[in-house]
Amino acid sequence: MIKLNKIYNESCLETMQRMDDLYIDLTVTSPPYNMRLRIRNGEYTTREKSEHFSKKYDHFDDALPIDKYYQFHKQVIGELLRVSKTIIYNVAIVTGSKEAVFKLIGHYAKSIKDVIVWDKGNGEPAMHENVINRATELILVMENGANAGRALNRANFDRGTLNDIWRAKRPRSRNGHRAIMPDKIAGLAITSFSKEGDIVYDPFGGSGTTARMAHTYKRNWILSEISEEYSKMGQREIDFLMQQCVLF
Repeated sequence: MIKLNKIYNESCLETMQRMDDLYIDLTVTSPPYNMRLRIRNGEYTTREKSEHFSKKYDHFDDALPIDKYYQFHKQVIGELLRVSKTIIYNVAIVTGSKEAVFKLIGHYAKSIKDVIVWDKGNGEPAMHENVINRATELILVMENGANAGRALNRANFDRGTLNDIWRAKRPRSRNGHRAIMPDKIAGLAITSFSKEGDIVYDPFGGSGTTARMAHTYKRNWILSEISEEYSKMGQREIDFLMQQCVLF
């Protein structure tokens, strides 16, 4: 039995197993990017331990073999398309995700209605020579049972009002969590693709941004987060927000 407005400290695949088809109105998420899978002698390696490489998470190494990264996200998106009416899935094209992301876009081409570019303003310097700085990320817009073309069956914006470039700087951290979706991005997704009272789900809950913005815009929400520490962090954020609502 799934309860609304709750953080589930478990894998999203476990949470979704208990959901009926099309239970979720909107999924908004930004999964880990596999930042610490590196290249050595032209081959992928998970053995890179140098601390100058990005480490966004304290509780897992963010370095799945590329095939496992692809298979995991293929399974997650497949389940999301079963339980969700609309999916906003943020991805970054980095060394550890590039091949998997391109394969996922191809595999789910019929379900991807459009792509939004998240412009972060500037990219951090690349970790190697001859590598382009990454100042953007891609937001895949998917629909359950999508028809041909780009027109969305479930949207909450007027004709000509929503552009395909969303500009927002990435916050550096929140309470020690270093991979944060900006409130602006989550808020735009929620207000553009759901209505008040809808159920919004984030399978990679992190610090709770999706839940906080869903609550702000009067949506119900559900989060899955495999890290116990991040689950507690997200709950503290939500508790604080609800206290502020009571005060005012």
